[in-house]
Amino acid sequence: MKSVCVYCGSLSGNQIGYAESAEAFGWALVKANLSLVYGGAKTGLMGALADAVLAAGGNAIGVIPELLIDEGVGHLGLTELHVVADMHERKRKMADLADAFVALPGGIGTLEEFFEVFTWAQLGYHQKPVALLNVNRFYDPLLAMLQHTANEGFMEQFFIEMLQIDANPLVLLERLATYKPPIGNKWSKYRSAV
Repeated sequence: MKSVCVYCGSLSGNQIGYAESAEAFGWALVKANLSLVYGGAKTGLMGALADAVLAAGGNAIGVIPELLIDEGVGHLGLTELHVVADMHERKRKMADLADAFVALPGGIGTLEEFFEVFTWAQLGYHQKPVALLNVNRFYDPLLAMLQHTANEGFMEQFFIEMLQIDANPLVLLERLATYKPPIGNKWSKYRSAV
């Protein structure tokens, strides 16, 4: 594992602990000799994360759509900044550059990007670890909803268990480093039944 894609808020949230956790995750990435891949913004948790990586001497690689550069949101002090046409290209580029995916607290953009790579893992499009940094139990309601989804028969329990979850950045990165991908995908049981 050489790089981790991090999805997180372009706002800082209402609790000081969110920004502190983004900074701590940035420092943990550098300590583990991992590059950051993220959405390329200078604001909110995204900016705090990237600034922490850069301050610690690490590599921060941003991928940002032209629209957000035009809005003045782009972080121009990164190790690398890839400017792409749109959000679809951004997500694909970030996925290609990363060996693992982690969601820190954030809004609907964070959730959308997290669920896309989680879905890709479930379908077998990649075998990279997908994780949640559960700061201040931020993701507890989401995890409860995922469990409800499994309980109601719309998702296999197995796929919830694929998620790596912790509130401690160093512990979470260790889990990513030792992750063993599952054999098969969502449809494997149907193929073996034919």
